Formats: sequence, C-alpha cells, structure tokens
Amino acid sequence: MPYASSAGTEIYYETLGRPSDPTVILITGLGGQLIDWNVEFCSMLVDRGLHVVRFDNRDSGLSTMFDNADLDLSAAINSALAGEPIEVPYTLSDMTADLLGLLDHLDVKRAHVVGVSMGGMIAQTLAVEHPERVASLTSIMSSTGSRAVGQPTPEAVAVLFERPPVDRTGAIDASVRARQIIGSPAYFDLETARTEAGAAFDRSFNPDATGRQLAAIYAAGNRTAQVAGISAPALVIHGELDTLINVSGGQHTAETIPGAQLLVFDDMGHDLPKPLWPALIDAISNHIAAAADNQ
Repeated sequence: MPYASSAGTEIYYETLGRPSDPTVILITGLGGQLIDWNVEFCSMLVDRGLHVVRFDNRDSGLSTMFDNADLDLSAAINSALAGEPIEVPYTLSDMTADLLGLLDHLDVKRAHVVGVSMGGMIAQTLAVEHPERVASLTSIMSSTGSRAVGQPTPEAVAVLFERPPVDRTGAIDASVRARQIIGSPAYFDLETARTEAGAAFDRSFNPDATGRQLAAIYAAGNRTAQVAGISAPALVIHGELDTLINVSGGQHTAETIPGAQLLVFDDMGHDLPKPLWPALIDAISNHIAAAADNQ
C-alpha cells in the first residue's frame, strides 16, 4: 500500500490520473477519511486534466494513529476558549507538515490544494507556512478560526461532541443522524448515508482520534492574521445552510485572503452533495486553470 513518511508519521494516500498533469491534492475534514472524496468526484477532476491525490490525515483511515491518554478534551477546549495555550498531541501545523511530506514523497513541487472543513484549515496553513508549494487554494466550508464568525448551531455542537457507539450498527446510526443535522437538507439520501457510513466504519473506526484532531483545531485559535498573508490565488466555497460552520466563516475567509473569490451555494450544508458536484467541479477546475494562466 502507498505510504509517505513524515517525521515518523505514515500517511496513506491514493492517486488518480496522470502524474504529468497538474496535481490537485484533496484534504478531508474532522474525523474523515480519503474515501470521503468520492471516486466519481475525483474522476470528474481527472477528466478535467488533473492528477488527483487523496489521503488520510494522521489519526484517520489507514494513516498513523496516535494516543490520547493524557488529553482531557473538555479541559483543553475550555482553556483554549479562555485564550490560554494548551498542550495537544499534535497541531494543525503538524498535520500540514504531513501534507508537505506527502508532496515531497510524490515529487510535487507545487500543488493545487483543496480542503474541506478542517481540511480547509490545513490547506490555509500550508499556504501560510509554505507558499512556494501552493499553486492555488480552494477552501471549502471552513474558517479562519475566528470565534466572531462561523459558529455552529446548538444541534451541530451536540453532534460534534457526541461520542458514537462502538458497535457497527450504532456507529452507522450516529453518523446518519449527524448527516441529517449538518448536511444539505434537500439532498439527504438515507441509503447513501448508511452505505457510506458503513464503508467508513469497516475501513477504520477510532472515535478518540476525532477528539485529538478537534483539539488541534482549538489549539490553533484565531488564524486570521496569518490567513491575511496568503498570496496564492484563492477560492472560498461555502453552503448557506451549513449548521456546523456558519456561512459567515467562509465569508470572513474570503474577506481576509487578498483577492479571494467567494462562491456560496444556497442549498448546501456541511457536505458535498452529489447533485452539486458538476457545479463544484466547474468552480474548482476553472479556478485551477485561471491560476495556471496567471503564473
């Protein structure tokens, strides 16, 4: 199986398309796995002449798992909200270093970087810390970490902190409930939700890992000042109906990054529903093409 090593962390990845084409790297969100980037979605990008890389973040999927024996998540979050520094198993910068190691492993000097939710934060961090490696940035349903914007609804908060059952049926049921709360209401499909949740459980299931990734997000705090220094051509995509990261989070991100474009879907929540794939693929591939023309 293909792995990239980075500072002792093994990152599992898969590629689609021709390596000679421009590389677009897809970064998934909190607790997600590379299979969250549907193969059909990835193939649509390949059809646009792109070399697609999807991977498991550390602590997810088939990549290196960590341990949280010393992590009190509630205490860490409360300290972070109070503006105090917190000790966490790893940071967003550490997760970004994993991504950098993957690019090095693939011998990709510059990539078009696309991230959703936490993945958008990692993509932003790469553009801040290693601007020479980012040909373009697409930040989807994400934020700068400012607590003045992008706040979740109470129902979404409950889903975020709910510990799922450890049995397969219970875990699938919990995942489906979460999708119903944070996803796009008009496009929710129960059969698809159950099938995808089952595939994720069978591939890898470690609910403690989500808490560690969440701690990394809170430890990063407000990154607005850093994000304001991003020089890569940026596209920000968000859903008007996002209950996990309010659309104001995307709006603020676009306002913060110099020259960023903002695309808001009126019928999208905190997911990438299949009926919107053609429009999303158009937006991402056109953004990549424009960035390439201007370089």
